[in-house]
Amino acid sequence: MSRKLLLIGWDAADWKIIHPLIDSGKMPALEFLINNGVMGNLSTIDPPFSPMLWTSIATGKHADKHGVLGFTEPDPNGQSVRPVTSTSRKVKAIWNILMQNGLKCHTIGWWPSHPVEPINGVCISEHYHRAFDTIDNPWPMRKGTVHPENLTRTFKELRVHPQELTQAHILPFIPNAHKIDQNNDRRLFTVTKIIAECASVHAATTWVLENQSWDFVAVYYDAIDHFSHGFMNYYPPKISIVSDEDFSIYNNVVIAGYIFHDMMLQRLIELAGPETTIVLVSDHGFHSDHLRPQLLTDDPAAPALQHRPYGIICMKGPKIKTDELIFGASLLDITPTILTLFDLPVGKDMDGKVLSNAMKDSVDKNYIPTWEDIQGECGRHPPEKIEDPFAAQDALKQLIDLGYIDPPPDDVKEAMLQSKNESQFCLARVYIHTQRFQEAIDILEFLYKSSPDQVRFALCLCECLFELNQLEQCKMLVQESQEKLNYEQEHFPDIDTLADNEKNKHIRKRTGNIKLAYQADLIEAGILLKENQPERALMMYRSIEKKAPQQKHLYIRIGQSYIQLRQYKDAERAFIQAVDIDGDSHQAHHGLGISLLRQRQYEKAIEEFLIAIGLIFYYPLAHYHLGEALMAIEEYERAAEAFQVCLNIAPDLNLARNMLIDIFENQLNQPEKAEAYRLRFNVQTKKSIVVVSGLPRSGTSLMMQVLEKGGMDLFVDDTRKPDESNPRGYYEHESVKSIVYNQSWLDDVGQKAVKIISHLLVYLPPRFQYKIIFMQRDMDEIMFSQHKMLVRMGKAKKGDYPVHLEISFHKKLAQVREWIKKNANIDVLYVNYSDLVDHPMEKANKVRQFLSLDLNISRMLSAVDKKLYRVKI
Repeated sequence: MSRKLLLIGWDAADWKIIHPLIDSGKMPALEFLINNGVMGNLSTIDPPFSPMLWTSIATGKHADKHGVLGFTEPDPNGQSVRPVTSTSRKVKAIWNILMQNGLKCHTIGWWPSHPVEPINGVCISEHYHRAFDTIDNPWPMRKGTVHPENLTRTFKELRVHPQELTQAHILPFIPNAHKIDQNNDRRLFTVTKIIAECASVHAATTWVLENQSWDFVAVYYDAIDHFSHGFMNYYPPKISIVSDEDFSIYNNVVIAGYIFHDMMLQRLIELAGPETTIVLVSDHGFHSDHLRPQLLTDDPAAPALQHRPYGIICMKGPKIKTDELIFGASLLDITPTILTLFDLPVGKDMDGKVLSNAMKDSVDKNYIPTWEDIQGECGRHPPEKIEDPFAAQDALKQLIDLGYIDPPPDDVKEAMLQSKNESQFCLARVYIHTQRFQEAIDILEFLYKSSPDQVRFALCLCECLFELNQLEQCKMLVQESQEKLNYEQEHFPDIDTLADNEKNKHIRKRTGNIKLAYQADLIEAGILLKENQPERALMMYRSIEKKAPQQKHLYIRIGQSYIQLRQYKDAERAFIQAVDIDGDSHQAHHGLGISLLRQRQYEKAIEEFLIAIGLIFYYPLAHYHLGEALMAIEEYERAAEAFQVCLNIAPDLNLARNMLIDIFENQLNQPEKAEAYRLRFNVQTKKSIVVVSGLPRSGTSLMMQVLEKGGMDLFVDDTRKPDESNPRGYYEHESVKSIVYNQSWLDDVGQKAVKIISHLLVYLPPRFQYKIIFMQRDMDEIMFSQHKMLVRMGKAKKGDYPVHLEISFHKKLAQVREWIKKNANIDVLYVNYSDLVDHPMEKANKVRQFLSLDLNISRMLSAVDKKLYRVKI
């Protein structure tokens, strides 16, 4: 028997609403799938806009690869803006790949799929079910809605018009429909429109399953999303902005919408047959509890604020486990998993993984570089129909500028510009979600420059600058944004003087400004935290709390402040507050895990890290800290697995690579694996930085002089001038002092040598290789020399010798040496100060050999002046 797979999409379906319905016996079809298959959360990606998300589900790729960037795009003729189209998709969808491998494929209603693709089965676009006029007027079907065209009449007759519905269809959704004044309340019509359009999609799907041969069918239902956006505010429990009358009329709409989908699912299961694999997914969830935003802002994408970051996944089939939960699934995983179920290789250019934890037997994961280069008929549009609409718009603009074409009207130009800006903003958010902050900055800087009134662009840019530790620029931009928001807030008109339509517009604008101001305040406080000022950050967070209490992100930041202060019990309390507000916050569970880990409550910490990973699998730091906790309880093999997953997600996170080298070398006795990771470390971190280190007064300035005389450039700024303690200068750079919260300046060091005192070495980021020349000196000499220097500066009294510091310095040096040993990206040469002064030739040769540089030995020797060895014991 041939393998079959039915992929069903329920936009915005959410377990929080489904579970109570299943428990009360109202969704028996979905309960059957769950009991005979697997279920779990399906984490979404950002931005959570349906055309982008459903294209990612169908391709296994982020939007920057697949090309669908939002809801609209300019028509290539330059005279209008249109809904995003299938011709904007730059890569093969799952049905194209399966068709290329001889499988019969059909798709119904996928978003976007207009114009339809010429696949080897039926393809029906997302415009198929839309009714825009009354039933007594013609209901034409747009060209490009159905493939093959000879089935157009068949599918045209299967559509359901809203005015065909009767009380029997409507009353399960609105039992009190008779109370509605339909002359002034259009909500009843909205419900009937959603029901009819959904029924049209279902009728087309069942016809295909009954009348066509098939191996793969993908169908997309958008009705739950529409019911939710229109009526979630009426879902129990009642919220304050909803009147008692409205609640009594519309409180059952969302519930009935889910039950309706379960009835349709029952029929799909029957038609598919017991041997078919059924995969049911949603692209995101929908807030249905206290997290429902009661007012939306004026942001063009404000409705997405109602989305929860977790959709649903349920799978049943011959190869699928039975009655089990799966964790860590992402919508990017659907296409790789379907390919594996059909025994086809996964493209290495896909961003998702195979959900092997859903399958009964272990699977062989086969890979090819990409499916895009595989030749053969795959049912895609011909190359001349596939185009980047924004590139086409730019080409058209050039013809307009040259005078060959008349420009469009101003309102059309404005609409096209807005469409382009929103699409670029979506692309920037994709880059942010995938940690490519510089690419996002390049876009956001242009957007903010061209639209300086859009504070949302500025604050998104601030968050990127924050992540890249460009804190001064970030501070200025936050301040500028706050000033703009304060000015707008002070100049809002009196709401009571406005007409109703204007009143609502200004309320949305004011709500948006409050949200942006909150975002700006969080960034400002976050900068203080990065600048190692956790007390000031905490004070600011507590101030924000008075204006905006019960915000999970705020308590996460408060917890992070306490972590930095090493007040781990207080951090635990803050993260628990965040979890209480939103139990599905992966960041809150991760933070709680860190606070427990630092309190040595390892088992509890492991539990929290596993919850965080179960919510968002692609979360490298959660895997890293899980590995750290497992190390603490000597579960070395499991720890190695955690660190390996961490590295797979974030190959540049060399802290994990260091831990793996340590585990395989010192715990699991697998030196060959340790060496393999060490070699990969060397490949990964090609750039090497020369560091001169040691305690202050250990001879670091002398070594910098030796290197400079030998011909090496130095990373110095001469801010600190020569004095009696260091008559030749300190050879320092002010940026080094900020390494605790800002390491971005290391990118500017290049092939120069930089001086970093030993206490700060542990803050060196693992993305570089380091060659450290570590200066050593008799501790009594160091302490006496430091004391003399402090006396000269007026910061200590002569004879007031701090003996207790000597013990502390010894302890710190031991910790630094241990840290150096654990880091495979560090080579170190220890040089004794007295040896350098007494045997300069020998030490200069060792330095040159260590650095593998052609330094001038005779000139290096000229830097050594025995007269400056003034404190000798």
